[in-house]
Amino acid sequence: MTFDRRVAVVTGGGQGIGAAAVMEFLGRGARVAVLDLDCAPLDAQLAGDGVAPGLASRCLRVSGDCTNAAVVSAFFDRVESAFGPVDILFNNVGQSARERGAPFVESQEEVWRFVLEVSLLTAMRASRRVAPGMKARGFGRIVNMSTDAAFVGDVGLADYAAAKMGVVGFTRSLARELAPHGVTVNAVCPGAIRTRAHDQLNPEVLARIVADTPAGFIGAPRDVATAVAFLAGDDARFITGQTLLIDGGRWML
Repeated sequence: MTFDRRVAVVTGGGQGIGAAAVMEFLGRGARVAVLDLDCAPLDAQLAGDGVAPGLASRCLRVSGDCTNAAVVSAFFDRVESAFGPVDILFNNVGQSARERGAPFVESQEEVWRFVLEVSLLTAMRASRRVAPGMKARGFGRIVNMSTDAAFVGDVGLADYAAAKMGVVGFTRSLARELAPHGVTVNAVCPGAIRTRAHDQLNPEVLARIVADTPAGFIGAPRDVATAVAFLAGDDARFITGQTLLIDGGRWML
């Protein structure tokens, strides 16, 4: 499966799962645009030993805040100018409260609002930008990042679970709206994946997640990236509105 002549956007693609998806798309021939607060880890990865020559030239990296509507609008303007219309959108950006996380009864509303903004509204905002063009052209792939915490309901992650279950509902509604126009919309829900952001979780929360994972180990970013690439490809044309859990069996639909 290749993505020759396809244009893909990955939000939050500077590291972790996002960067793995960027490398997956580039390796399959796509032109890829990335918006992230910090693109330095991806820059280093693209410049590293063993990376095929020319990949970096097909990757537009823009440093910016995905929660800032003006920044997002300017980013998509730049992508369309450089590469053309967007065919694939991976709404990857998002995070839990991390070090500000707490049991719900001790949590703060300002933290909830941050988590909802970065984990749900960013996906809605970016999708709103690309969906009209996808609909008009009769083709498009949108993959949204959720989490298995939305289904399991991990203690200490109430705001994150709420935001990411919102992503699932958004995915289903948008999928139904766009399906007649050749556009698919799906969600992926990773479990325990080894990333720098994952290491910032409360150690007790992380330990419970790993203990509850039947596979018995933490996954790698590429475990998610390959699933995203499948959902973004032509072979997945009859799959839409679905939620794929990539979590070693921690939650089974």
